[in-house]
Amino acid sequence: MRACEMAEEYPVVDLDSDALAAARLLAERRLPGLVVTDGSGCPQSVLPASQVVRFLVPRYVCDDPSLAGVLTESMADRAADKLAGKTVRSVLSGEPTELPRVNADDTIVEVAAVMARLRCPLVAVMQEGTLIGVVSASRLLELALSPR
Repeated sequence: MRACEMAEEYPVVDLDSDALAAARLLAERRLPGLVVTDGSGCPQSVLPASQVVRFLVPRYVCDDPSLAGVLTESMADRAADKLAGKTVRSVLSGEPTELPRVNADDTIVEVAAVMARLRCPLVAVMQEGTLIGVVSASRLLELALSPR
């Protein structure tokens, strides 16, 4: 099976997209991450859901998880307020997570190898410089484990 046969349409956000809207999209569709494009629509990186979660947690709790117990429920309920007015660019920490790219004619094993090497749940499938779809880790597993 080739990457172009495995690829699916997938939500895409721009670096300057609203971070709260991106977080809602991740939550509503239960996605492992979102493809992030530059201003011209070229895929640049991935915004992992785990990165959005990390952004919501106060830095002092990340540094010392035992402090999470001192947060009140009302403080936890307001965690999403941290995303208000922010862009996807501001949620990406430091250098954006590289979005793995594969060619449309790559095999399932080649796609799996790229995904495993970069430890990324999404792989962009490219054909002649254009994004034709995305293969998620769950889609790859579904196809790899299906009876023949």
